[in-house]
Amino acid sequence: MSLSLALPDRPALAVSWLYRLAEIERGRFAPWLAVALGAGVLVYAALPAEPNRLWVWPAPFGLLLACAIGWRWPMLGWPLGLLAAGWLGFADAAWQAGRQPPMPELPRGASIIEGRVAAVEALPEGRRVTLAEARLDGEAPIARLLRVRLRADDSAAPQPGDRLVLRAMVRPPAAPAYPGAWDFQRAAWFSGLGGNGFALGRATLTPGEAPPRLPALRAGLEARIDAALPGAPGAIAAALLTGSQSAIPPPALLAMRDSGLAHLLSVSGLHIAIVMGLAYGLLRWAFALLPWVALRLPGRPAAALGALAAGGLYMLLTGAQLPMQRSFAMAAFATLGLLVGRRAFSLRGWAIAFGAVVLIAPMAVLHPSFQMSFAAVLALIAGWEWLRPKLPTAQGWRRRLFLAGFGLVATSLLAGLATTPYGLHHFGRLQVYGVAANALAVPLTSFFIMPAGMLAVALLPFGLEDWALRPMGWGIEAMLGIARWVAGWPGASLALPPLPGWGLAVASLGLVWLCLWRARWRLFGLPLLALGLAATAFDRPPDIMVSGDGRLIALHAGEDLFWQRQSGAGRLDRDAFARRYGLASAEPLPREGSLGEGRILCTPGACTLGAGPARAVLLRGAPPAEACANAALVLSAEPVRGRCAAAVIDRFAVWRQGPHAVWLGPAGVRILSDRAARGDRPWVPPPPLPRGSPSPDPPAPVE
Repeated sequence: MSLSLALPDRPALAVSWLYRLAEIERGRFAPWLAVALGAGVLVYAALPAEPNRLWVWPAPFGLLLACAIGWRWPMLGWPLGLLAAGWLGFADAAWQAGRQPPMPELPRGASIIEGRVAAVEALPEGRRVTLAEARLDGEAPIARLLRVRLRADDSAAPQPGDRLVLRAMVRPPAAPAYPGAWDFQRAAWFSGLGGNGFALGRATLTPGEAPPRLPALRAGLEARIDAALPGAPGAIAAALLTGSQSAIPPPALLAMRDSGLAHLLSVSGLHIAIVMGLAYGLLRWAFALLPWVALRLPGRPAAALGALAAGGLYMLLTGAQLPMQRSFAMAAFATLGLLVGRRAFSLRGWAIAFGAVVLIAPMAVLHPSFQMSFAAVLALIAGWEWLRPKLPTAQGWRRRLFLAGFGLVATSLLAGLATTPYGLHHFGRLQVYGVAANALAVPLTSFFIMPAGMLAVALLPFGLEDWALRPMGWGIEAMLGIARWVAGWPGASLALPPLPGWGLAVASLGLVWLCLWRARWRLFGLPLLALGLAATAFDRPPDIMVSGDGRLIALHAGEDLFWQRQSGAGRLDRDAFARRYGLASAEPLPREGSLGEGRILCTPGACTLGAGPARAVLLRGAPPAEACANAALVLSAEPVRGRCAAAVIDRFAVWRQGPHAVWLGPAGVRILSDRAARGDRPWVPPPPLPRGSPSPDPPAPVE
């Protein structure tokens, strides 16, 4: 049914038009409350400082008030409900931030760490353990988790619940690679992580008395898989069955990413749908074979509840990650719909699952897995709702086969298009042949790999898991072959500059507008999507970027990126810098010469970028006196001591303010530091003090 967009002239007709609109869009207003809830979280994350606590506690009452008004005056209640839901998301994020334990003060040198093993992750070489109740050099246990990578030659095999002692270097979570990049410290603040490190010596283990059942089961399953399937197939099998991707070799990850199949490695809706579908089919078959059960139990509801239980166990086995939480919530509402005779998958169910995850973990809204997962499901529900009436009835095996193939291609296309803005924003890559790769790999995963994995889990108590794991490995080898084949096609994966945050927000609004409404005005979402995807054209990347340790300084001129890289420059910083410009890597600055269409001039002592009031000089051995007198900005990997008339970014500046980004323009130089970009937030460490300075007062609690 369509709705004319021509607005009436008289007030009475305007009211009539609004009521017609409300009737056409019946059932489509409530999902917008979930969208507003997520928007409130985004507003909180963008603040330069923590809000006052007085804004937090009245939020639930504001939502109740909006519901009461909406019950009496629906036209007024819906916009008030949007505001109240946004307020609730904002308040929930602030409350969750305020209840987190403070970051520990970690030693600058090596320390003896003792703690309880909370989790064990297999790596391509060695293991990584997560320690709870960790003590550093015999001090009181810290309230946060520590993650430590064991030495590759360490023969220790820790299990969850064991006590571990080792000598290690630990560091707090890293700052963003550049202003505006992914905030590792914010993610660690909300996840409970206090630091990362690596072992300097071998670990000493004391077996635990009663290890937690699920982590122990997960670790035991990973060990059995590794024994049966060494190498990449075993690591991928472990990722599918336990949720841990840390052991997958980089070449396999690269092939899966470039072919558009990386989503198959992250347990989510596809995997839980396969598990629940298998459980549902087996239970229906089993009930039909038992006449006594078939005559006394309603087959479909009983099988649906059993399938939901199987999905819940699979979610717990894989660590209850965010995509799995969303998928299980959707599955629970689908099961409820089946039990009461309603449609299993709907936009209202999507909204309830969205809101439930956001209320439990509000900052998940910023995570790429959350965004891509919910965007894909939203597009699939809305797309199939629009396509279903237009498809012919399946009669005959040829038409059924055609519809099955069409459904597979349409599903891959809808999910791929919906997740494109998020992939561009977070990873700066576009997989061109993802639909073709998924058309081959998804059926293989659905009908062979995952059923074999579920059979392996069922055979685990009897020690017969090898019978299923080996066929599962054959299927994974075939999937990897597809990934490598498609990734080798010309232009399979394009590196593009990432979408700016405002572009992602506009594209997200366009996607939601297109999918949630029913009338023709939903088509206004298409130009919003186009504008969001084109946002890169309006976003000018920095001309200069400096890493947080000063060891990496990048100069951008024209279409080229050059950098000065000192020993010890982090690989993550190098990759993030190149990705910011949509490049695979960069060229080192030469000893001398003209670069970047003549914009960069290098001599043995310095490199110059720009001219006039936007002239920046990178010192490479030349004394700073001349640069300070003739440049608007002086860059140096070492401290620039003494007075300088120009702005200075040196080792001291990045030590105090974090990474820097610089734009050069006709009006002069604009400098943005990471500390200025993020503001005064709980997860942003206070400015460091020189050694010997008195310790600052502890931060006041969040008001």
